[in-house]
Amino acid sequence: MAKKKNSGSWFSNLRNRPILWNFVLICGVLALLVALSYVALSCGTRHGMRRTVPDFTGLGLNDAQYYATERGLEMIVNDSLYVPAYPGGMVLEQLPKGGVDVKEGRKIYVTINSFAQKKLPMPYVAGRSLRQAKNMLESAGFGIETLEYVEDIATNYVLAQIFEGAEVTEQSAIKAEKGRGVTLRVGVSPDQNTTSVPRLISRALFDAKSKLWEQGLNVGQVTYDEGITLLNQDDARVCRQSVLQGTSLPLGSKISLHLTLDRELVAKAAAEADRQADDILKQQAIADSLARRTADSLKMLNSNQPQPEQADDEFFF
Repeated sequence: MAKKKNSGSWFSNLRNRPILWNFVLICGVLALLVALSYVALSCGTRHGMRRTVPDFTGLGLNDAQYYATERGLEMIVNDSLYVPAYPGGMVLEQLPKGGVDVKEGRKIYVTINSFAQKKLPMPYVAGRSLRQAKNMLESAGFGIETLEYVEDIATNYVLAQIFEGAEVTEQSAIKAEKGRGVTLRVGVSPDQNTTSVPRLISRALFDAKSKLWEQGLNVGQVTYDEGITLLNQDDARVCRQSVLQGTSLPLGSKISLHLTLDRELVAKAAAEADRQADDILKQQAIADSLARRTADSLKMLNSNQPQPEQADDEFFF
């Protein structure tokens, strides 16, 4: 009985002290809120329920979605590309990558291969300068397959546009897959038949091609470092070109390219290319200086030679 009395007495004494009583109530409410928050957080985040993301690349979309659902994951298609070498609907990329541990219900974003490339209207570019024709084709989603130079009074003037072996006219109304190239037949004057090789090091492939076309040059063989695929080749950069920048070549010449993902290698190649280009400029400057001196010397020699005597005018009477 004494214990009950003491217990009741303790509780009564606590109630009779408002400050202490309120403090105890506040602590109790806070403890209850912390406990409830922990339980809710554990349930909401499924604490401890982890899943390893499979590698879905290479699978068809239906199969990938089936395996994702089996593992408690949600698959979302957020982009598509068109790679002719792969079947339509195949998973090309995913995020997160395969092998990563995630919580159950995590969304896996995938990029799939389109079933067909969208066709776009091709512009008619004949009758324009090469630079204008190139810009029009690139803006419409196309490129240049080959530059064919033929003798003409107007250098770098597009005489004809050819696609799939047939000449394009203003009435052709051609639609073709994005990225396709056309052949341009371009004029070249015999006294204006050379161009300078541009710097291509550190450029992406499309930019390098565009720069070559702009200078009246063709793209030769394109090679890549090992490990570069259709999916990551857009990140590759030119680290080697078959002809040094600044070199003078006939219009229509081919320049081969090699690309890499190694940024350090690209930086070294760029520095070396600049050094070699400077050497070429110096050699050209020396050659031009020697040519001018030779010309001046010949001019002086000719001026110092005695002029032939004129025949006596009386001879003609």
